Amino acid sequence: MPPSGIRRFFDLVTGRDDIISLGVGEPDFVTPWHIRETCIYSLEKGYTSYTPNQGLIELRELICEDFYRNYHLSYQSDEALITTGVSEGADLALRAVINPGESVLVPEPSYVSYKPCVSFAGGKPIPVETFREDEFRLIPEQIKKHVTPDTKAIILSYPNNPTGAIMERKHLEEIVDIIIEHDLIVISDEVYSKLTYNHHHTSIAELNGMQERTIILNGFSKSHAMTGLRIGYALAPMELLSALTKIHQYTMLCAPITAQMGAIEAMKKGEEEMQKMKKEYNHRRRIFVKRLNDIGLDCFEPQGAFYAFPSIQTTKLNSEQFAEQLLKEQKVAAVPGSVFGRSGEGHIRFSYATSLKELEIALERIEQFLNR
Repeated sequence: MPPSGIRRFFDLVTGRDDIISLGVGEPDFVTPWHIRETCIYSLEKGYTSYTPNQGLIELRELICEDFYRNYHLSYQSDEALITTGVSEGADLALRAVINPGESVLVPEPSYVSYKPCVSFAGGKPIPVETFREDEFRLIPEQIKKHVTPDTKAIILSYPNNPTGAIMERKHLEEIVDIIIEHDLIVISDEVYSKLTYNHHHTSIAELNGMQERTIILNGFSKSHAMTGLRIGYALAPMELLSALTKIHQYTMLCAPITAQMGAIEAMKKGEEEMQKMKKEYNHRRRIFVKRLNDIGLDCFEPQGAFYAFPSIQTTKLNSEQFAEQLLKEQKVAAVPGSVFGRSGEGHIRFSYATSLKELEIALERIEQFLNR
């Protein structure tokens, strides 16, 4: 099992103030003060105990209310599980549903942890390529090409890391019949759902016949700049969620109570700050992507998350070479597209979750690198 390609580049720049890092997908905003203050106050009040395995009931109820309000999806609080980040949720979901030898379809380019977590669960990850000409959407033909009698589940991750692609409702509708026909469970990682720019996010669980076979994963890291607090959640019908909870209660017990208290505050009063951050990301996105295209890196326009995924094929370098040389010569850190799967080769991932000033300096350095 190879170590994470993202973390390798993160470790290279840690403690280096001479490097502009466009590598790690972490908001450059500090967690809003009212959320931090709630965490501090909870400690002062002595809230340092375990919580129920599934998490604080108030937080689970607020999450269910949010999903009904935004997506018309009805979940009860016992169909929600608070996890230690979305990463734990993905691990739980795969271990809960995969039997040894069963396969899981993993559309690529994809977040780096999916395939290893499938393997940890005893399953076989099956890469399913997506392409620039389809705006990195998952298309029905690709599912049909890779699904077999051994296929148990499919992972969806939209808005997508690393491409910034989204799946609109009409695109999700195109793949639903195939999913139902082959009786697949869907693990839908929607951690960037609050960060879409021109389209309202659609969860595949909204479509007919899908809620009962979908495990939704989401959290507060990206939308509310709470990465280090490690707070996520899973939503699923009880027959699925009870399996996740069983593993969670033996391996994690519960998510930290301090982070759960902060998440309650985020759900109650975090909308205004979240919208401010989203507006700023959108501003950076438009400037950054236009400039990448202007300097000769063909870049698909991302519609969600905070990543740009330009092609580097005109440079004649592979993505690993490009990232290493850019870091060495111009002190700009990015992530090679190859770490996100074979179809990520020929691309580089830049995160625009950093200040506009630093983005402009980075763009100047990237242009100098390309000219050389």
